[in-house]
Amino acid sequence: MTGLPDREYQAEFYDSVAPKRLMAWVVDSILIVGLSLLAVLLTAFVGLLIWPLLYLVIGFVYRTVTLANGSATLGMRFCGIELRDLSGRRLDAGQATWHTALYTVCLSVPILQLISIIMMLTTHKGQGLNDSLLGTVMINRRS
Repeated sequence: MTGLPDREYQAEFYDSVAPKRLMAWVVDSILIVGLSLLAVLLTAFVGLLIWPLLYLVIGFVYRTVTLANGSATLGMRFCGIELRDLSGRRLDAGQATWHTALYTVCLSVPILQLISIIMMLTTHKGQGLNDSLLGTVMINRRS
């Protein structure tokens, strides 16, 4: 028994979550690119020399901070979804850090990302690989 909405009796919490996750990812990626470009400008273009590292660090901090402060990134909030742990609570700072770390690993290893996408599309609660490992679930936010 968990504190999450029951998939069978409260299906509206899980409806259309996979496409919303994709849209949230696009929005978040645009925001991270924008923040990274701002950092390049603020470093007098020196940031271009370390662009991959800069993008990785800014993305990691952005995701961790936004997940820890509301259990959703800005893209997720825009799309009306949020992450919850298995007891139905919002993520704390530690869970947000672990979720972001596993997301980053999955994103950097194409086969893991492919497995995660397939899991999101086929599992009962639409969990990706990092969600399954951490026991988190993406649900629609309450109206």
